[in-house]
Amino acid sequence: MAHEYRATVAWKRSESEPFTDNKYSRGHVWSFDGGVTVPASSSPLSVRLPYSKADAVDPEEALVAAISSCHMLTFLFVAAKAGFVVDSYVDDAVGVMTKNERGKLFVSKTTLRPQIAFSGAKQPSQAELDQMHHHAHEDCYIANSVLTEVVIETPAAA
Repeated sequence: MAHEYRATVAWKRSESEPFTDNKYSRGHVWSFDGGVTVPASSSPLSVRLPYSKADAVDPEEALVAAISSCHMLTFLFVAAKAGFVVDSYVDDAVGVMTKNERGKLFVSKTTLRPQIAFSGAKQPSQAELDQMHHHAHEDCYIANSVLTEVVIETPAAA
């Protein structure tokens, strides 16, 4: 069963920018189904301000967020199926960019640090929590689509 996912990425040069001098805005928009539009830009770590926009999402941040979001959604499914009640899930994910063997930059590692609150009489042991994260990682569509190493650092179960 094939699924299709679409996004429209749009950029337009300001008439006052000559472009060929490489001094043009990298600001653009991402539009998704349902009408959601997200301001986007290159990272200020890659292209200096003011040509990048610090208040916009850059592709590297979006990749980290996509990995984290997919892991969370899959984890929530796994936890519910196992009979655990999740009240909250917060992940301060971090992606690291390094050079590959060809000298090209890539997001080589993404570390997920989920903080999860459970309620109810049934609380997961550390082994169950680790197994749910492993299962979520194995089934995450995005993790299965990228080369980056995904590391999940979980705090000990309460």
